[in-house]
Amino acid sequence: MTESNAADGYHLRGHRARSVVLTNDELVEVRAAQRTFEGAYIRTALSQFSFALVVLKIFTAEFYSIGALFAIYGAGVLFTSLFRRQQGNRQFFSEIGDDGLNRKRFRTSGNVVVVLTALSVAAYACLLVLTLKLGDA
Repeated sequence: MTESNAADGYHLRGHRARSVVLTNDELVEVRAAQRTFEGAYIRTALSQFSFALVVLKIFTAEFYSIGALFAIYGAGVLFTSLFRRQQGNRQFFSEIGDDGLNRKRFRTSGNVVVVLTALSVAAYACLLVLTLKLGDA
């Protein structure tokens, strides 16, 4: 019984993605995409988690909901980062379709931008509501 790996579906120059030897130009392109997309999203998520921890540790209990909001926002950005990584793998490598034809797909990151925009607007709307509730208490 053989195990199927997700990378077996991606090919570059006829080789499976996990066994391909990249040229210097291809390696630079992959690393630049990882720094730009994966790194930026993960750094943003880590900064949100750090800020949430600061709020939860330093401020009083009335600010806990704000700290929890930033932790949830960080988790949303982290999950978006995982989705963007999957899309990046599909973008660089080609796929073998069900019909056996080799296809290379290019997809912009517009869907990720829409998700992050909606997530950010929702988080900041909640932050505004929570901040206004602090004044009432």
